[in-house]
Amino acid sequence: MARRYDPERRQRIIDAAIRVVGEKGIAGLSHRSVAAEADVPLGSTTYHFKTLDELMVAALRQANEGFAKVVAARGGLEDPHGDLAGELAGWMGEWLAGDRTGVELEYELYLAALRRPALRPVAAEWAQDLAALLSRRTDPVTARALVALMDGICLQVLLTDVPYDEEYAREVLARVVGRGA
Repeated sequence: MARRYDPERRQRIIDAAIRVVGEKGIAGLSHRSVAAEADVPLGSTTYHFKTLDELMVAALRQANEGFAKVVAARGGLEDPHGDLAGELAGWMGEWLAGDRTGVELEYELYLAALRRPALRPVAAEWAQDLAALLSRRTDPVTARALVALMDGICLQVLLTDVPYDEEYAREVLARVVGRGA
């Protein structure tokens, strides 16, 4: 039988990997589990992604787009005189109020970089890109501090039963913004 041309197969494999991690966690990710989820032959996953790390890098890059979409939809710091802390708190609120599984998945892949060095550049890239965006409105050191604080707030919300408190987030972000001004 002739090989069927399937230009969307690579993307379907990435989407399947994201679903597998969402359902089973990183520990449940294998070429076999992804192939079954994507309904493709096992050889297709290893053809497109030689290692699981390569597949996880692609999944993390795609997962990182979730927060970027919130930023883009909200205007991305266009008003130079606007309430930066309020805008950042709003970004987090919108993102955390969205698909909880998707947010958890983004963080699970992001934190997988602790044990998988291949993921570290992608995780660092996300933080650097966000800091670069924030540097339009503040100095680079303050921008990095804001990224770290936002990460911490989001992790606390995900790891505890405490709901996101946008006013608290705005207040603590404002303290960092005020020190960097």
